[in-house]
Amino acid sequence: MKKFLLISPKNRSVYNFRGDLIKEIQSKGYEVVVTGPDRENIDRVEALGVKFVEVPLKKNSVNVFSDLKYLNNLRKVIKQEKPDVTLGYTIKPSIYGAMAAKMCKVKNINSMITGGGYVFASKTLKAKIIRLFAFTLYKIGLACCNNVIFQNPDDKNDFISNKLVKENKCHCVYGSGVNMEKYKIMPFPEKTTFFMLSRVMYSKGALEYLAAAEKVKKLYPDARFMLLGAIESIQDSLKREEVMKYVESGVIDYYGETTDVTPYFAQSSVYCLPSYREGTPRTVLEAMSMGRPILTTDAPGCRQTVTEGENGWLVPVKDADSLAEKMIWYIENSEKIPEMGQKSYKLCEERFDVRKVNAEMLLLMKI
Repeated sequence: MKKFLLISPKNRSVYNFRGDLIKEIQSKGYEVVVTGPDRENIDRVEALGVKFVEVPLKKNSVNVFSDLKYLNNLRKVIKQEKPDVTLGYTIKPSIYGAMAAKMCKVKNINSMITGGGYVFASKTLKAKIIRLFAFTLYKIGLACCNNVIFQNPDDKNDFISNKLVKENKCHCVYGSGVNMEKYKIMPFPEKTTFFMLSRVMYSKGALEYLAAAEKVKKLYPDARFMLLGAIESIQDSLKREEVMKYVESGVIDYYGETTDVTPYFAQSSVYCLPSYREGTPRTVLEAMSMGRPILTTDAPGCRQTVTEGENGWLVPVKDADSLAEKMIWYIENSEKIPEMGQKSYKLCEERFDVRKVNAEMLLLMKI
């Protein structure tokens, strides 16, 4: 039996975002092995019928020795498992996974770039230093790949123009796709309700969402604003007290992490993600599949989910005033929300259905 190795940065992302892909690969007769950084929720990973191997990873660390240890541990796993095909996704698994696979002479090495993220979006001095380091590693790691798969054309073009990867290795798919049988169209709430689902980070546009909500709430007190996602102790995260002041003043309803997001989408009228940059945001696809109009930024990864004026609106990055203006538009034109939601669903069906995306993935990886 042939073997496929999935190199993952977080166990939750395996069953949330790659479960359908794993099932497709298994249907082709492959045994699937998954690496993850810890033992959190491994029962849900193993429920997919895969073998799980823990490979500790400090995702946000810039410690060279920690990264070299991760590379060496991946090499040991690959040497033992002898996979025919590897796929790493997000920055460290895509770079070090490809390097380790090359060291072990794997013939079919694939990396997926799920977005430029903090390295591309932030303009701080720290980000610029990290960017220099990351660019060097990308060049080395992606040179080891047979295929580099991007989730939007902007990222693909940026990587090519920065000479991080050769163009003939590059391919584009429509994100990770979404299971439209799981995320079904739901009725709209009576009150116009805006919803953002994301880690509460500056680069996700969380601060702009909060500021816009506060501005709109003063004009339309009945409008509701929901925010769901973890507040983390990392460089790019808002502090808890920053968020809580909006909760305490009655501007937003805040919820932490959850294993089932569908009830929150069901309470919403419009899905918002004012992100600075994405691969293709999975939360937007889930909202589209559930028939919600979209309000997002004219940024890489986000812009491909919206046909302006049809299924939603695009606003400039870091522009809370423009975001508030479009929120007000939705409130004042609430009768158009169901029609726009239906167009979201149709666009999702055409581009982002997970079955179509996974068929393209398997074709690219020659599975």
